[in-house]
Amino acid sequence: MTRLSAPPRPSRFKRVLPLCAAGAIALLTAGCATTQQVEREPGDPVENLNRSVYNFNDDLDVAVLQPVAGAYVSGLPQPVRTGVSNFYDNIQYLDTTLNGFLQGKVLQGTSDLGRFVLNSTVGILGIFDVATPIGLVRHDEDFGQTLATWNAGDGAFLMYPLIGPSSVRDTGGIIFSALTNPIMYASAPVAIPLGLLGIVDLRARSEGFVRFRDQAALDPYIFTRESYLQNRQFMIYDGNPPRPAFLDEPDVDVPAADASAPPAPAIPPADTPN
Repeated sequence: MTRLSAPPRPSRFKRVLPLCAAGAIALLTAGCATTQQVEREPGDPVENLNRSVYNFNDDLDVAVLQPVAGAYVSGLPQPVRTGVSNFYDNIQYLDTTLNGFLQGKVLQGTSDLGRFVLNSTVGILGIFDVATPIGLVRHDEDFGQTLATWNAGDGAFLMYPLIGPSSVRDTGGIIFSALTNPIMYASAPVAIPLGLLGIVDLRARSEGFVRFRDQAALDPYIFTRESYLQNRQFMIYDGNPPRPAFLDEPDVDVPAADASAPPAPAIPPADTPN
């Protein structure tokens, strides 16, 4: 069976690597939808091409990412892996901070800025998360969500080589995240190892969801597409997406009884047999 992953909340680091490296992890998207439908959807006009790219990304995951991530988990204890994950979550948190302000979330943006500064200093480059215990909670914002708050439409669903699931609108988020990633401005001897380690770390974190999707998906490509789109909707509305239109339709009014009409004749009870 084709192997795919579906973490419920994509890491911010998936958009921070150089485009030639970061995308391999973006196919590990979240969601919980499964369907057998294979017809081309209105929002997926290039489905045939997208499926071909998906297959390429999946082959890369099976051949390279999964075995390397397995060795990573086996070779490093959990506390070390937690510190590595914290580092990569923090290093791209400036992206979340800036997009919080761009979306008009001033209080959240201020809190996120404090979280970034505190973890980057006291937390030693984010290796230790010292902000969460004091109430500076982690958020997840990107420029794709910002464009949505500015009423930009989704555009077509796209499956990028190496980058994985996206859309026309979310392509702007990929670029913005790369530009706000400090690794992008480091020298190659620093950026390449850090980028590759980040890919392996995120793939290792996603293993449980890989197994879930292997068991749940009837059509892995559609599973990936629908779970990605549903997760993006969830993120755009901060976990409270609007109700589907059919749920908002008013109930059909039942005409009230005419008080002036004579009452219906009583129906006598049936005779009880002896």
